[in-house]
Amino acid sequence: MIGPNGAGKTTLVRILTGLDKPDSGRIRLGANVEMVTLDQKREGLLPTMSLKEALTGGSSDMLVVNDQNRHVVSYMKDFLFTADQIGTPVSVLSGGERGRLMLARALAKPSNLLVLDEPTNDLDLETLDLLEEMIADYPGTVILVSHDRDFLDRICTSVVAYEGEAGRPATWQEYAGGYSDMVAQRGAGVTARKLEAAKSKASEAGPNPAPVAAPPAAGKRKLSFKDKHALDTLPAKMAKLTKDIEKAEADFADPGLYARDPQAFDRLAKTIAKLRDELSAHEEEWLRLEMLREEIEAG
Repeated sequence: MIGPNGAGKTTLVRILTGLDKPDSGRIRLGANVEMVTLDQKREGLLPTMSLKEALTGGSSDMLVVNDQNRHVVSYMKDFLFTADQIGTPVSVLSGGERGRLMLARALAKPSNLLVLDEPTNDLDLETLDLLEEMIADYPGTVILVSHDRDFLDRICTSVVAYEGEAGRPATWQEYAGGYSDMVAQRGAGVTARKLEAAKSKASEAGPNPAPVAAPPAAGKRKLSFKDKHALDTLPAKMAKLTKDIEKAEADFADPGLYARDPQAFDRLAKTIAKLRDELSAHEEEWLRLEMLREEIEAG
């Protein structure tokens, strides 16, 4: 599912999965649906909880994954953890390691429906590759909300895109394939729907409606200088922020940092959170401008 910030992607997912009730209409869920959601806020991870406790509940060294008994250390290794990290507390894990831990917890539960809301936001490159592999091997259905177009191109077989217009109820349209396939299929379709809406409004206005200014010809529309400059420079800014996050997370991964300097640990945690927020804002803006550019070119 893809769309601009505030389009209602998370709300739509919550309605589809039964967490929220629709204002009208109804949602039908299959009788045998076993759903698991990935807690992106990581609220289920207590700072004092060890890796083992997070995965097994602390009662055993074994867990059941896909109806098979797995030793916790063996399962940890699937998610790039080492055996000596079994007792490591969550508080000293890096952002990427916490992302891998949440993914491991989610996939350890029996399910045939996996719901991931912005799973790529805080993940390092290793975890992104792992997430891609896990989704590719997942035997059930995955509902994914993301702004990462490359990630969507690599894993998606269907895209549900926001097609809302100002002043009109939002609609969602399904396209086969990934993000690039969606762009190819949309073409001038969005423009056509806007023209049909304009014709409908004109007919409702009566035989002699008040004159209104005609919309500018699609071919004459263009990005403003400010928008074009932002579209050109945002990728470099996002790349730098990504490197800054990776470096900060590498420092944060030092298992002795908290015991050695708790204040430095807290400052670094706040820095990482700030950098992630900046990266997320840049990604949102880049996606908005990219979709605007594609709409203008299609028109």
